[in-house]
Amino acid sequence: MLSQFWGFSILGALSLQAFAGQIPVIDGIIGGVSSSESTLRVDAAASPAATTPGKLRVIENSGVCETTPGVYQASGYGDLTSSESIWFWFFEARQNSGTAPLAIWLNGGPGSSSMLGLFQENGPCRISNDSESVSLNPNSWNNVANILYIDQPVGVGFSYGTTTVGTSQQAASDIWNFLQIWFADSRFSKYATREFAVWTESYGGHYGPTFAAYFLQQNAAIAAGTLQGVSINLKVLGVGDGLTDPLSQYPGYLTYAASNPYHPLVSSSTLSTANNSFYRSGGCRDQIQSCYDTGSTKTCSNAQSFCNNDILSPLAGDYDVYYVLATNPDPYPPDLTPYLTNSTLVSKIGANSTWQQTSDQVYNNFAKTGDWMHNSAPDLETVINSGVRTIIYDGDADYILNFNGVEAMINNLKTQFSTEFAQTAFSNFTVAGQAAGIYKNAGTFSYVRIFGAGHEVPAYTHGTLSRGQAALQFFSQIMSGHGLSST
Repeated sequence: MLSQFWGFSILGALSLQAFAGQIPVIDGIIGGVSSSESTLRVDAAASPAATTPGKLRVIENSGVCETTPGVYQASGYGDLTSSESIWFWFFEARQNSGTAPLAIWLNGGPGSSSMLGLFQENGPCRISNDSESVSLNPNSWNNVANILYIDQPVGVGFSYGTTTVGTSQQAASDIWNFLQIWFADSRFSKYATREFAVWTESYGGHYGPTFAAYFLQQNAAIAAGTLQGVSINLKVLGVGDGLTDPLSQYPGYLTYAASNPYHPLVSSSTLSTANNSFYRSGGCRDQIQSCYDTGSTKTCSNAQSFCNNDILSPLAGDYDVYYVLATNPDPYPPDLTPYLTNSTLVSKIGANSTWQQTSDQVYNNFAKTGDWMHNSAPDLETVINSGVRTIIYDGDADYILNFNGVEAMINNLKTQFSTEFAQTAFSNFTVAGQAAGIYKNAGTFSYVRIFGAGHEVPAYTHGTLSRGQAALQFFSQIMSGHGLSST
């Protein structure tokens, strides 16, 4: 599966190139850390178009993707500076757009384009199997919310300019600044007071909690009079198949590879070797703990390199890391590159750079800071305890950020709802009467595991449900201010 998180078991270079592996093999490690560069590199890319620092450049109603009559859309750039431009694509809600909440969608990577979410998962249209055209998505999340897809950080997807961001905290600052520009535009200022949601997945396990906590911090500064700006009316955080707390989550690779709802992924000898690499003195567990204790860039970066080489990559076996029911690599969801690099389409939507699924430069910058192995659970706890309705969701056929690890992360949270969550039994999550997963609610916190879904949960179906039907149900319920329930 061509997704927004690096992966793939180790294949030949030709296979990786043919299937556009988002993260290259670096020094023999998929998702590794280059030994040839010791510091973050800044790319000062030439601007391909005149910028408008502090303002938007917008194309309205291009007619691309959303073809529902009367539904407004806009795409373009928010220029943070003369050399940093963030790409966005906005779709009005199909129903009750005048009162519907506003949600932003962010894919992960780090370095992957949010056009993946738009065209492969939950947007108004879906990419076709030939990667050349799209069809209307009846289960689009803009059925019930106004949705803003953002390519971030600078250098990702259609965004372009000086590439300096290498941590989730830096990325949060840029997105806050982008949103300030977006809300200041007369076309979008009406959304500033709407209920606001952050939805993200994969590396979004870092992005979501970090961004949400930062938004709350900025809101507090505005309220205190120490910062000028527009407060963001944050009500919801949604994180799918996310990397949040590596120390809690990496043992999940051992568990899932050995036993999951479908089949073992590797031999017992491979499991034994990986188990030793995790638990031995100085192994993966100790290195992540040292990262947590010291925050050292080198320590955290080394932990990423070691753990991904010795634990994550070998335990994938020959199965697709994003969807274990397929052997590696799975061509579904279809590649977006032919569609999003078509010159006619690019011109229609106002894009000024050549789209790439993943920015290797942005990824490398994050790898150098060790951000991957940082613990975002404290930020997640802050957001949950602040009263922001929060949902964690995942697909049970995803290995790369499997439910064993995600559920361990949740069970280790210390929030006002943690005791209640631990004491609550799972309930069946049914959609139109069909079993689609299992879930729990505790206060304003919810978790759901979706059956038959890979890493990009809304891209899949189960039983006779349509693609994305189960995901639209949990999205709609959470966005309406309620916990999860069966239908």
